[in-house]
Amino acid sequence: MNHIILKGGHVIDPAANRDGIFDVLIKDGTIAAVDRDITPPDSNTTIVDCRDKLVLPGLIDTHGHVYQGVTGRFGLNADMCGVYSGVTTLVDQGGASCITLPGFRQYVIEPSKTRVLSYMSAYLVGGLEGHYYPELYRPDCLDVEATVTAAKKNRDIVRGLKAHAEIGGFARWGVDVMRIAAQIGREAELPVYIHFGQLWPKPEDGGSPVNPDNIFNQVVDMLKPGDILAHPFSRHPGGFVELNGKLHPMVNEAIARGLKIDVGHGSHFSFKTARIVLDAGVMPDTLGADMHGYNTIVPPPAGTPSWHPDESVHIFKGNERFSLVSAMSSMLALGIPLNHVVAMVTNNAAKLARMEDEIGTLKVGSVADVSVLDDLRGRWVMHDNEGTQVITERMLHPAFCYRNGERFDANAAILPVAKAA
Repeated sequence: MNHIILKGGHVIDPAANRDGIFDVLIKDGTIAAVDRDITPPDSNTTIVDCRDKLVLPGLIDTHGHVYQGVTGRFGLNADMCGVYSGVTTLVDQGGASCITLPGFRQYVIEPSKTRVLSYMSAYLVGGLEGHYYPELYRPDCLDVEATVTAAKKNRDIVRGLKAHAEIGGFARWGVDVMRIAAQIGREAELPVYIHFGQLWPKPEDGGSPVNPDNIFNQVVDMLKPGDILAHPFSRHPGGFVELNGKLHPMVNEAIARGLKIDVGHGSHFSFKTARIVLDAGVMPDTLGADMHGYNTIVPPPAGTPSWHPDESVHIFKGNERFSLVSAMSSMLALGIPLNHVVAMVTNNAAKLARMEDEIGTLKVGSVADVSVLDDLRGRWVMHDNEGTQVITERMLHPAFCYRNGERFDANAAILPVAKAA
């Protein structure tokens, strides 16, 4: 038997209503016990000192972009963003389409140590080159029947669908694309994850005028309970906060209708917008990092263009490094309680993946997906890409994780380094 005891850590498991100092016993890739001062079952038991660390259910990143090699500079390596960043499960948002899903399974999901799931793109093109080319996302580039069929035939990996509701698209096609995406979600019986906040520039010629404040309510009226509204803290117009700086009046109605909210952090995360939303009493359900090759410093794949006409103004661009765990620190700096932050990346995220009976918990008998974080005290400065600076006295950093009982140290080169205040 392979026994591992994670000793004396601060265990937080919202699904099990557990919060305190406990040992965690892992046996052959399964959680065998969670208790105080567990006695080693045999002399070969590995003891791992977790004192002063957080011991959490394996973290689930609800917003990844990891179709490496197919989505150009956009797609990152799954294990770099996953187990080597302290994250055991990644939900790829829109990288694969009904056309490219088989390749996503074969070349990303199967070889990765990280568990990788798909919120499949509603568009035939998927996440090709990070949506640099908006005309590939017009209504003619969606196929309801093909996408629904692919989703139903791949239930083991397809957990939802991805679509976009933003100014550039609405100026080109109105609500047609969103209406089709919502139809796919209904027919596939899957949640639809909606990007809010400007994604594409408005067309130079032939576009229709769009009031950013009218996008949110039009989209909400098309959706069903369980669909997900993303980027509540975006610095870009067309989402949760109106141009007047106030919460969109439809947000609370959307929540009452059963829609969920995911903080897709990304380079468009804004502390100022977050403060407006949180002060209005709106609490997000889940937290995704939204890392990709335009907001994360990685070498571009060989042969991809070194420059693009949109490069200097592209909305994806960002200079501040981040990860899922640093995004958790941002949530703490905003005053969101630790227990809720943990729920956002464990139990609540497992529900988004429709896997709450399998992951996102340390209950006895569940798979041994465990994330161990350093829980540091001091003074650090955090920035967003608007230039807003926030001082925090608590900083989380991934130490290591266990994925199905196998240990991975958090040594990814992309992990941000905290800046002392």
